Order: sequence, then structure tokens, then C-alpha cells
Amino acid sequence: MVVLPLQCVAWDVVGHRIVAEVAYQNMTKKARKQVDSLLGKRGIVYTSSWPDEIKSDTIYPYTHVWHYQNLRAGLTHADIDSLYHHPKAEGMHALYALDSLSNALRENRKDAISLTFVVHIMGDVFQPMHLGHPDDKGGNMVTMRWFKDGTNLHEVWDARLIDYTGYSYSEYARYLEYTYSQRKQEWTDMTLLECLYVTYDRQQQVYAYQATGDNNSYHYAYRFRKDLDESLYAAGLQLAKLLNSIYK
Repeated sequence: MVVLPLQCVAWDVVGHRIVAEVAYQNMTKKARKQVDSLLGKRGIVYTSSWPDEIKSDTIYPYTHVWHYQNLRAGLTHADIDSLYHHPKAEGMHALYALDSLSNALRENRKDAISLTFVVHIMGDVFQPMHLGHPDDKGGNMVTMRWFKDGTNLHEVWDARLIDYTGYSYSEYARYLEYTYSQRKQEWTDMTLLECLYVTYDRQQQVYAYQATGDNNSYHYAYRFRKDLDESLYAAGLQLAKLLNSIYK
């Protein structure tokens, strides 16, 4: 078993744990056993935020750009398809990292570092602002008010919407399974490329809403709650699908 550093305080820990928990519950017994042997019992959940925590570590500076993929406005499915099949075309970002690390894990199923990054980055590519516009750094430069607090669009999607529910990661995962289980097979059968189409469509909807200037946080949470839920659940199912295929 490889021991990774314990987590520090991070603003999107809960989101990544939700995705990992959904994946864990939908992995085969064989895949779960092999992943547990590498990361510890349920380690897929507890180390899911580790790639964020090491951003200040000088050993891993090249990984910073793995967490996002710049997708400008007005892309077509053909544009996304081209980028998906040529993931280095616009730099070594999330699509490149997910592709290369998945392949590395297939070649060496005991590669705990690649496994941990795959778990994390799969969650990132389902978060609309991790596929945000390059000119505003994925919404980091778009200021917002979240109830009484000043924040930015990226943080709202990374943490504030999730925190607003009041659920722990395990409660949220159970809620998703209960609420959306009838669509489980549909989302599992989708290709990752098809999922990227959906995430990009959500990204456009988020920016379109921002353009209205509506600063009502209650309405924002109500408007995007289903999008948030579906993103988290689909990410977990796609992660389980990938790991089941690797550890079969």
C-alpha cells in the first residue's frame, strides 16, 4: 500500500469525495479490492483531493495545468471532438492528463500516483468551470456575491453550491444514488466525449446566466442544483466505468 500525505484544508474536498464515493459504490468487487490495496481501504475517497493539496509542492509543478481545460465560447461538438482526440493540441491540460495517466495505469495497475490523479481529474472535467473560458481563467476572474460573501464564479462551482446543500460527502453520494439511480445505465453507457459535450453545454449556460446580472444566490442555487447533481453523479459513474475496465 502506498501512503499519500494527509489532506490539508481545501475548498473542493467535498466535491471530489462525492465523485470518488459514487465511483467506489459502483466499482466491481475485484476493482475495489485492487484499488483498496494501493490506496488503503476506501482510500480512493480519502486521497481524492491530494492532487490539489500538492500544488504548493515543488516536486509536482508540472501538474498544475492538469486540473483544467480551456474551452472558449462558441465551440462545436466537432471542435471538442478534435481536441479530445488530440489532447495535446492546446497544451498538456486535463484531457491530456486524463488520457496519458489512464494509459499509464493500464500499463502498471499498481501506479498509485497515476490512480490518484485519474480519480481527481475525472472529477475536474465534469465541473463546468474547469472547462471554462481562458480569458477569465475558468471563472476565477469573474467576481460574484454569494449571499453576504464576495467570491468568484469558479469557487461557487467548486465549493459554494455544494456547501449550500449542507450534506456531507457520504450523505450527498447517497442522495445522488437514491435520486438519479434510474439514469445510472444511461450515464454509464455514455462515452467520456459525450459527457464533455454535456459539461460544455453547462459551461455555456453558466456564462449565459452570469450575463443576466442576477445576483440572487437563492435563485442561483435553485437554478443550477440539478446540473450540479448530475455532474457529480455522472463523474462518479464514469470514473467507476474507467477503473472497472482497468482492474478487470
